[in-house]
Order: sequence, then C-alpha cells, then structure tokens
Amino acid sequence: MKAAAEAGAGPGLGPLLGTGSVSLVVSSSLNTFCAHKRYSTGLTIAEFKCKLELVVGSPASCMDLELYGAEEQLLGRLDCDEALLGSYPVADGCRVHVIDQSRARMGEYEDVSRVEKYEIAESDYKKRPESLWSFLRQQRWGHYDAEGTRRRADEQQQRRAQEAALAAALPLGARCQVRLLGQPSKLATIMFVGQTHFKRGYWVGVRYDEPLGKHDSSVGGRRYFECQPKYGAFVKPQSVTPGDFPEEEDGLKDEL
Repeated sequence: MKAAAEAGAGPGLGPLLGTGSVSLVVSSSLNTFCAHKRYSTGLTIAEFKCKLELVVGSPASCMDLELYGAEEQLLGRLDCDEALLGSYPVADGCRVHVIDQSRARMGEYEDVSRVEKYEIAESDYKKRPESLWSFLRQQRWGHYDAEGTRRRADEQQQRRAQEAALAAALPLGARCQVRLLGQPSKLATIMFVGQTHFKRGYWVGVRYDEPLGKHDSSVGGRRYFECQPKYGAFVKPQSVTPGDFPEEEDGLKDEL
C-alpha cells in the first residue's frame, strides 16, 4: 500500500493523515468553473464526496475522483471510500476533478432556468406581515411614503423656482461678489446666466478678477464665454451678489 501511495495510485500513510486541513481546487466534468475550498484531511473519501455534492452538484454515489498535483500531473484516483483524504498525496494547490457518472449533461447544474421557483399570488404576498412589502409600508420608505414623496417634489419645485428667480435678477456684464462656503469672497464679472449641458439647474458663469477659477469657461468641450485660463467658474445664483464692486488692482502704480 505504501508503494502505491508513493506512486500516486492509492492511499498511504501520508504526513497529512488526519492532522489538519488542505486547500484544494475542485473541478467537475459537469461545470465550467473551479472552486477553491479547504477540507479536513481527517475526512473519509465518502464524507469528502458528500461535501463535494454542495460544490459541483453531482450525487456522491455517481462520483469518480481524480487527484492532480500543482503542476497538473495525475497523482491517482481517490477510489477508496473508507480511506482518509489525508492518506492520499494531497497538498495545498492540488486539484480534485469530479467525474460525474450520472449521465447528466455539461452545465446542467449551472442552468438556473431549470430550477423550480417558488411563486405566490400578489394578493397572498401582501397579506404576509413579515414580507418586505409590509415592512416598507410600515416604515413608509421609498415610494410607499406617498405624502413624503409629494412633499419632497414640492420642495424641489420650489427650490427650482427660487433659483430661476435669482438667476433672472443677475444681468450679464454686471460686477458681482461671489461667496462660496469655506472660501473667501471673490470679485468677478457675470458672463453667463442660464442652464448648462453639464448639470441641471441654473448656473452663473463668472470671470474672476484674479486667476482663482477652474477653467476658461470650457466644460466638456463646450465654451460658454470668453476668459483666460483659471479665471472662469460656474456657481449657483444664490452665491452671487451683484453690485458696484470695483475691479481688483494689480498693486502697481505709474512711476512719477
């Protein structure tokens, strides 16, 4: 028996005999995928086959097992149901190939369309207190919160109307002050007011007095007004205050 084990043809007294676990690759004649699983070396081959049922779908009674090494060389067959897995030359990275003898076809256990599905009438489903539908209704979440949905829609419409009114009050070419959250105020000139292709709502295109912007008014390949690079920006109407703001001086004076 020892000579057979060394030749890879059958069980022997290997170092893994019932002492731990081994990481194996599992393939099957019925599936296109491989699974990576860890198994106790103290399992009998019969017990090992029962665990493989959950991986490949073949009945344990219809399995023939082949053992391959990490270099894909055939090490032998796991053909003794009473022998321990660890009595074979198994090691981390070895592959166990399951040959199905039930005459099932390739991919049969991967075809979920053939799985019988549980169905229930919608009226019966809605009577169940533990269903997701009942839970969402009780919590008034999502589209089950009709009142909240209407309220949010009204609030959004109101915000859009306010934004449109603010935008209409900003004349092109006017001087303005831009205040953004967490940033110092900046002086600019209003160059564009309206809706854009890059984001919904109303936007104000400004040309800053200093290179404090993000671009030259070009966004997504479309230019909205003329300005130098780093002088242009788009901000929301509520961030813009028009007024008689003098342009920033460059700090230089004429020589006397």
